[in-house]
Amino acid sequence: METFQEHYDAMVKAIRQYTPNVDMALVDKAVEYAQNKHRDQKRKDGSPYIIHPLAVAEIVAEIGLDTDSILGALLHDCIEDTDSNHDEIARLFGDTVADLVDGVTKLTRVEYSTLEEQQMENLRKMFMAMSKDIRVILIKIADRLHNTRTMEYQSPEKQISKSMETMDIYAPLAHRLGMQKIKWELEDTSLRYLDPKGFDELMSYIDTHHDEAEEFMKSIQDTISERLTEAGIRCSINGRIKHVYSIYRKMKAQNKTIDELYDLYAFRVIVDTIPDCYNVLGHIHDLFNIIPGRFKDYISTPKPNMYQSLHTTVIGRQGIPFEVQIRTWDMHETAEYGIAAHWKYKDGVAGRGDEKEFEWVRRLLESQQDSDAEDYIHSLKVDMFDDEVFVFTPKGKVISLPSGSTPIDFAYAIHSAIGNTMVGAKINNRIAPYDQRLRNGDICEVITSKSARGPSRDWLKVCKSNQARIKIKQWFKRERREENIAHGRGSFESELRHMSIQPSFFYQNEELVATLLRRSSFDTMDDLFAAIGYGGLSAVKAVNRIKDDLIHATRAAREEAAKAEAAKAEAAKQESAQTDRHKDSGVIVDGLDSCMIKFSRCCTPVPGDDIVGFITKGFGVSIHRRDCPNVQNMHDPENAGRWVNVSWSSEAGKPFSTTLEVRTIDRHNMLLDIATVLSTSKVRVSEVNSKKLPDNKVGFVLTFEVDNVKGLEAVQYRIRCISGVLDVRRGQR
Repeated sequence: METFQEHYDAMVKAIRQYTPNVDMALVDKAVEYAQNKHRDQKRKDGSPYIIHPLAVAEIVAEIGLDTDSILGALLHDCIEDTDSNHDEIARLFGDTVADLVDGVTKLTRVEYSTLEEQQMENLRKMFMAMSKDIRVILIKIADRLHNTRTMEYQSPEKQISKSMETMDIYAPLAHRLGMQKIKWELEDTSLRYLDPKGFDELMSYIDTHHDEAEEFMKSIQDTISERLTEAGIRCSINGRIKHVYSIYRKMKAQNKTIDELYDLYAFRVIVDTIPDCYNVLGHIHDLFNIIPGRFKDYISTPKPNMYQSLHTTVIGRQGIPFEVQIRTWDMHETAEYGIAAHWKYKDGVAGRGDEKEFEWVRRLLESQQDSDAEDYIHSLKVDMFDDEVFVFTPKGKVISLPSGSTPIDFAYAIHSAIGNTMVGAKINNRIAPYDQRLRNGDICEVITSKSARGPSRDWLKVCKSNQARIKIKQWFKRERREENIAHGRGSFESELRHMSIQPSFFYQNEELVATLLRRSSFDTMDDLFAAIGYGGLSAVKAVNRIKDDLIHATRAAREEAAKAEAAKAEAAKQESAQTDRHKDSGVIVDGLDSCMIKFSRCCTPVPGDDIVGFITKGFGVSIHRRDCPNVQNMHDPENAGRWVNVSWSSEAGKPFSTTLEVRTIDRHNMLLDIATVLSTSKVRVSEVNSKKLPDNKVGFVLTFEVDNVKGLEAVQYRIRCISGVLDVRRGQR
């Protein structure tokens, strides 16, 4: 079992080697404080918990961070796992250290309904922390690195979930921050648990071919070293087999065996100056045969994570291809430790992330606001992890884009206004289609027009970068709300039908509607439809959020319908012995064996309404709703004897004509939307009238047939759900 003293000595050794200016008195004070706070806690392997903070502090020291960062690493779990708080740490170690510890603590996982939502929230927190102080993320990556090194003590389920999270979030982040050495270790360790068989096979191959690999690499190193010594170039040369996950990824992507891969071996030549880099490149190309198309100049055009180096792939006399990377010592330090090498904390430079290098952090923060979680995570991996292409504007400015990008991505990388007014593009002075893939060195020119109608929805299928996709969605969200609502409603209802659920069933169930809005964080269904319309949320995901609720509700509705049907059958059986004198009219009049029945046109009653009868002269009994204004007007002493009690017959099966009055805003396709509701509600429409009202309003009078008041209320509810409908009420003539 590892001991406290072993890890303390290792941390001190790393500090003395990489950050000799650290205040050791403060470090020892932090070690004592953390040891005291974690004294009753153990790691999964049974060792004292303090070993973990010591190991994280050692990693932080190795990447060259300052005293505050090392103190933050030692104390990073104190607020989360002990009774420590921000104020106490600030009083003992300063506000900066307290802020770093608090920042790392806030990156703790929050539970969300899906893995993608959870990952998006974790990333959002990381980007927020990064925009304030980059050291928070560096400490968090060091924390994850040590956790992966001790993953063997976790349960198999934890090993897989943590390894997937490392691959999805921490390895891409380390890559984007230029921390290649740490990125490689995170990937290799995670692969060990995600595909143990594949990992073991690769390690077995590497071990089996170790001796011949060593012999090959020594031969190449000696050849290069001899030539550069003759040329008077001072350099350091080393060779290695590429890391396991890099080999694994290429085998999967290219569907090849390890023997078929190019550049399995890599050699690094480190020199003093940039001119020496290009001089060495010439000697390499003179010594070995060049593989065309495999040269990349990241010195003149650095990667977004500040990586600089010359890459070339050549073949030696043995017929084995290998890669040579040529860089200066400063470039090497940046390549190994990325942003940590760039931010010279030991020289007193503040760690605030407000420099140009962190514009991408703010862009990623902005983009997550309008994204569906799964789409965001996928696109983020493209933006952070894929290879780049470097494209020039006509004025010579270099634009870095994900591999596979198109002129659409290029336009939005310059400015959202350029993308929104784009009507064409030229690549190398030739008209090019929107979906043409850009290549390194292309000169791209965007053709714009003030009369452009804006982006097309099809662009979302063409563009590669998350930045372009988000800006297109934002345009549709801002400029096409009505269109988005209609498009989103159609997609949503189509998905419901795909589950064999009628949209009307969903809309009539207020509890289902409220549940969906709550889980999707929208105020109204129109807002949700708009989000589906502009691509911020997929219809499939919206329906899936209430899938179980829909299944339970439909099952309950079927059971209720079955009970109602059984009750109806029983009632019919009991009444079968009696003669229903009013079967045709559907109304029973107390005290009268046979009479003429007339339904009042002033209130158009239907089965289920509370009704009353009025004996008319020569026209039998007129049926009114009790809330009809005419009933109130005729309730005087002179007519008292003409009112009779009436009720609906149990066999009132014929449809009844009724009227709705609808008041709406005056907008395009309003009548079409109302007609669609009436059609899908399967009611027989006999008359539709409309008239213009003041204040840009329209009134509709709809006459149609329904079986009962429940059917009428269902139609009322669906019409009320139409965007722009202000009021729906029963007709009163």
